[in-house]
Amino acid sequence: MALAMASAANCVVYFSSNADNIPVFELKNHSCPAAFVIRPPNNLEKRRLSCSTTGVIPRATPSATALENDGSFHDTDIVPTPKVIIDQDSDPDATVVEITFGDRLGALLDTMNALKNLGLNVTKANVYLDSSGKHNKFAITKANTGRKVEDPELLEAIRLTIINNLLEYHPESSSQLAMGVAFGVEPPKEKVDVDIATHITVDDDGPDRSLLYVETADRPGLLVDLVKTITDINIAVESGEFDTEGLLAKAKFHVSYNGKAIIKPLQQVLANSLRYFLRRPTTEEASF
Repeated sequence: MALAMASAANCVVYFSSNADNIPVFELKNHSCPAAFVIRPPNNLEKRRLSCSTTGVIPRATPSATALENDGSFHDTDIVPTPKVIIDQDSDPDATVVEITFGDRLGALLDTMNALKNLGLNVTKANVYLDSSGKHNKFAITKANTGRKVEDPELLEAIRLTIINNLLEYHPESSSQLAMGVAFGVEPPKEKVDVDIATHITVDDDGPDRSLLYVETADRPGLLVDLVKTITDINIAVESGEFDTEGLLAKAKFHVSYNGKAIIKPLQQVLANSLRYFLRRPTTEEASF
């Protein structure tokens, strides 16, 4: 392995793997716009997809590569807010994932291995520091095609895998994550009120698309459910970004209807549909 480009201000490292699965660090520079398209289905499905991804998340096995410095965390410190960003806009050929948890994150090799178990390749990684802490960025592609991830269920599986590993190796993060209620050692002290936390806006973003912004309480399966609700009313999701920020989820989607920006009446329909879905009580569907 070779380490390149370090300074007091930041440290940039790019990760790739060779045919022998040996990590290789190299310098790269990629920065250009991207887009992905999730077209509404021809025959709209009526089944719920809310938690279909949760059963395929691999459980990581602890190893020395996951420990931070001396392998411990300082429970007297103020626990920073964990952030996981799934970005479909910044790279035309890969899905970019960014993880931030103050200055507590290490190399995250176990997270990379867990993503590999989902049939993914981490083509490069960028680690840098700023005032908000250490940022770990991965460029991810599907192993069988070499292309970026477009399937909402697989994108949600990526998100839950990363959060699962964060809870595994940083148990102090569970008090800051919505997933900590079910899977962490310490649930969040405050519970988010979905009615208060949910905010939805739709704005014009040029003649060919609109920008949909959704902020709401986080939970497993949320990314899949948002895309399903949007495409159920024949609106296409063209690209976007999905952020997990502590107890909240924040999504930005570029959307269109028949290749054009969404007109005002349909914008209202979209906002109302999402607001109804996100705020309604969660119930189990009965079996007959």
